[in-house]
Amino acid sequence: MTILPQTVKRDEPIHLLIDSTGLKIYGEGEWLDQKHGVRARRRWRKLHIAVDADTHEVRACELTPDDVGDVTAVPDLLDQVKDQVAAVIAGGAYDGQPVHDAVAATHSGAAIVIPPRSTAIAGQNGTPTQRDSHLEAIEKHGRRGWQQRSGYGRRSLVETAMFRYKTIIGRRLHARTLSNQQTEAKIACDVLNRMTRRGMPVSVRVK
Repeated sequence: MTILPQTVKRDEPIHLLIDSTGLKIYGEGEWLDQKHGVRARRRWRKLHIAVDADTHEVRACELTPDDVGDVTAVPDLLDQVKDQVAAVIAGGAYDGQPVHDAVAATHSGAAIVIPPRSTAIAGQNGTPTQRDSHLEAIEKHGRRGWQQRSGYGRRSLVETAMFRYKTIIGRRLHARTLSNQQTEAKIACDVLNRMTRRGMPVSVRVK
């Protein structure tokens, strides 16, 4: 799903923050709960978003069934971002070779800031990777020290974007079919971006 472009263009590459959350959908289960008091299985969709760390805008979004993994949605999100990307920052759920391959394929040269799992080991092919450097930094400085040095703390901004979505737009989808729900989520992200642009100051660095 393509998101509206920024109203203010920047020359520098962007830092992209990726995360996902669940959105409730209204279906037969809800109807049974209300009419007959029958407890049915909750139904969800998964909203995956990529946020610009500097402007706080949603630059890409995907809405999928709830059984689609976070890693699977990453290539589609990255394909939507046409600007140069300086770094991709995501949580530990995104630690895996498919994510590294997707970043290399769409935004080669971008830093990948994802915390390796606690059981992770360095690669054995002889060529150090970004993941290997993270492991080395964690061993030397601890995870908290690595977070401060790598800029991983900026990931909280995508969690803030999720909070804004659920507070302003809501926690549920109203459309009945997946295709219409995907359109609904795209429109919601566009609306959120318009509000963000109006609410965020436009500043210029001066010497």
